[in-house]
Amino acid sequence: MLHRRALLALMGASGLSACMGGAVSRASGPDPKMRPQPNAGFDAWLDGFRHRARAAGIGEGTLNTGLRGAGWIPGVVERDRNQTEFTRTTEDYLAIAVSDERLATGRAAVSQYGRVLQAVEARYGVDRHIVAAVWGLESFFGTRRGDVPVVSALATLAYDGRRGAFFESQLIAALKILQAGDVTADRMVGSWAGAMGHTQFIPTSYLAFAVDFTGDGRRDIWSDDPSDALASTAAYLAKNGWASGGRWGLEVAVPAGFDTGLAGRGKGRAVSDWRALGLRAADGGAIPDHGAASLILPAGPTGPGFLIFRNFNAILRYNNAENYALGIGHLADRLAGGGPIIGRFPPDATGLTLEDRKEIQRRLTARGYDTQGSDGVIGAKSRSAISAFQAANGMAVTGEPSVELLRALR
Repeated sequence: MLHRRALLALMGASGLSACMGGAVSRASGPDPKMRPQPNAGFDAWLDGFRHRARAAGIGEGTLNTGLRGAGWIPGVVERDRNQTEFTRTTEDYLAIAVSDERLATGRAAVSQYGRVLQAVEARYGVDRHIVAAVWGLESFFGTRRGDVPVVSALATLAYDGRRGAFFESQLIAALKILQAGDVTADRMVGSWAGAMGHTQFIPTSYLAFAVDFTGDGRRDIWSDDPSDALASTAAYLAKNGWASGGRWGLEVAVPAGFDTGLAGRGKGRAVSDWRALGLRAADGGAIPDHGAASLILPAGPTGPGFLIFRNFNAILRYNNAENYALGIGHLADRLAGGGPIIGRFPPDATGLTLEDRKEIQRRLTARGYDTQGSDGVIGAKSRSAISAFQAANGMAVTGEPSVELLRALR
């Protein structure tokens, strides 16, 4: 069982909704819908589950402690049934993945845990900045790990039945973790779908890949100390194909008239061939040779291009979404001191560039319509602010950015 890939497929997520620190709300105070509540049907199901858990090797003591207080969580069912699938553009995804806030938080975290990250890299051969980037996208560097009781969340989803077999397997795996003594039931918390710790492992992947890096006898990915979680992520990547000393990829400049039919994952060729075709590093330097590479053009021939090596595929094993892997790679580069994307993304369907959208957000906020940031990504807060401005100024209320809106704000 792969760590995120199977979970994302089952959850219907497209990336940002299930990663990038999105598992935990910033809202203050606990949501009562996310705490166990009485449910007679769930209790009956749990009695039947006990027999299946015993057959799977879960001891009576673990069943008693692990399931004590377990209950049905209505908010988990609500989130599972009301997921909105959406696809961010690569430009928007990277803007969120490497936002000023995430980058500042990440640089502080890398500084604080620099020795740990260096030791993890030395042991597993995985670039420490890649490990840190996974940490950053999965839990905003440990600040958004989730606080939902994992046993109750998984039991709720197994009882709900829509994906019962998968979540029951995760519940049994969670009980095996408790049985091994790596964590106590009260500390086993995570996202509403059962992903846990600093780098959001699901229980089966924890059993397969988590490591005790600190040597205290427990594989503790829940602790405020991220050492075990960071090492577990490196172990996961190493066992899924990461080549020590290699890069994930890099941004490249594609010459005019380039045959875009040569682009695409799986269309690998030698770096010398790409050089002969006129590709060069976007910063003007030479393209490093880390073996066969593929070219991807996520925004088409006029947007930035990326040459990706085999380590890109290792990241995809963590989350099988191209934007996610690009986000990890670019965030890692920025944490290592690299600069922003050099190539320019083309205007969106409304004719606006990222800078145009940022200007809309800044001008709306200056007029009292707070967008809660100006990263150029138009989310719910920005749409609400746009609607309020449009209504107050006699415009058609669409909640969508446009060239007309930008003119009205200037």
